[in-house]
Amino acid sequence: MLIERRKPLPAKVGIVSVGHHVYWDQFDGLRDEMLRKSAVLAGKVAGNGVEVVDFGLVDEAQGAYAALPRIRAADLDLLMVDMVTYATSSTFGALIRSLDVPVVMVALQPRSALDYANATTWMQLANDDFCSVPEFAAVAVRMGRPVPEVILGTLEGDAAADAEIAEWCRIAKVYHSLRTARIGLMGHVLEAMLDMHTDPTALTAAFGSHVVLCEPEDIMRHWADPDPAAVAAKEQQILEFFDTPAPVSDPITMKLTQADLNTAARAAVALDGFIAEKNLDGLAYYYEGLPGSETRTVMTNLTVGNSLLQAAGFPMCGEFDIKTCVAMMVMDRLDIGGSFAEFHPIDFDRDAVLVGHDGPHHINIAEGRPAIRSLKKYHGKPGAGASVEFNIKEGPITMLGNTLTADGRFKFVIAEGESLHLPVPPTGNTNTLGRFEPDVRTFLKRWVREAPTHHYALGIGHHAATISKVADVLGIESVVVPTH
Repeated sequence: MLIERRKPLPAKVGIVSVGHHVYWDQFDGLRDEMLRKSAVLAGKVAGNGVEVVDFGLVDEAQGAYAALPRIRAADLDLLMVDMVTYATSSTFGALIRSLDVPVVMVALQPRSALDYANATTWMQLANDDFCSVPEFAAVAVRMGRPVPEVILGTLEGDAAADAEIAEWCRIAKVYHSLRTARIGLMGHVLEAMLDMHTDPTALTAAFGSHVVLCEPEDIMRHWADPDPAAVAAKEQQILEFFDTPAPVSDPITMKLTQADLNTAARAAVALDGFIAEKNLDGLAYYYEGLPGSETRTVMTNLTVGNSLLQAAGFPMCGEFDIKTCVAMMVMDRLDIGGSFAEFHPIDFDRDAVLVGHDGPHHINIAEGRPAIRSLKKYHGKPGAGASVEFNIKEGPITMLGNTLTADGRFKFVIAEGESLHLPVPPTGNTNTLGRFEPDVRTFLKRWVREAPTHHYALGIGHHAATISKVADVLGIESVVVPTH
């Protein structure tokens, strides 16, 4: 079973084709061939679930300046410059100088090679997609911009090029989500966790997300008078989705009690109402409440509801860690998960380390059916109640830490490893044994050397290269921890 995403993942990708106006009178039909090529690219891009805005063929400086206001007004998440043939960089300079949007050059020629024995100038020009790429790259630098990425290949039957187009469409979805997100921030830092402090204004400056400052009472209003039918339906959903195993070795665990199930379901319903009321796309929070208060009961029993929301596309991050909430959103929008995680004990016998946390988690990336246990106490925090437990899917995994440097800038720390299909402690917490190259000791030392915060987002698959491109698009420093 999977939790369905509640909101679509939108993105708007513009395509502007470039050519050289002198060619059209010289070679009959060449301009029509350029338009055909651009239409093929537009179809490929649209097939990745994004909105395509086609700005047509620009073949001289005047056309570039005329297109610029339309491109700006389109509010794009990505602009693809389709290098359909050679074009002078006057068609590009005005755009790259003035646009504040990620740009990718696409050079997909119709032929895998020219028919040399029968080649014509017309044939060469129809396949001259790469010719202007170096010129455009040089002009980008002279305009004070980074060199755009390049998708290079053939127009048809090129799986590698198609995969790059799909990757950039996913990156566009991440970019759109971050720059339009409303991320709630509630409560305070868990006392003494100095690496958790984040300036909301700095976060908006770096990612575009608006930070919505929330109060625990915003959830308590929805807890106070719940719809009994909604709570019963949520209980049923929880029982259908989660296993409820008997305790094994940990004396603070119990089989899920009816009281804990009801509290978790009622808190989940309150969370749903709160998210809808505030129109949030995610939440970072920590709040204890007074001993014995309803506020403490609710604020310490959000893990199950958080995990359901996380799987539905709303990153929900504990311990007030809004930086990691952003990292979780990046992974979720790439459709690779994004569980809240940290390092737990090292397994020197298996050359691995436990990675996980006590919640919340992206339950769509669980290996098998996730479980819920009742806990008599939450270690290190007040409260008791239902807690989520599962292994991450066996196979490749990626970690994304979002940290702050001494000068207050964000930095992505990225690593790839493998999730092992081995038992983890039955403690009501999510864990998986992660193996990292070249060995666990060396890897952990290298990870620490990059000064990450102690939390990170955990996803499935190897996606360090894609996440590095997300960082480049955002203008954020990133490092991939080496594996050799």
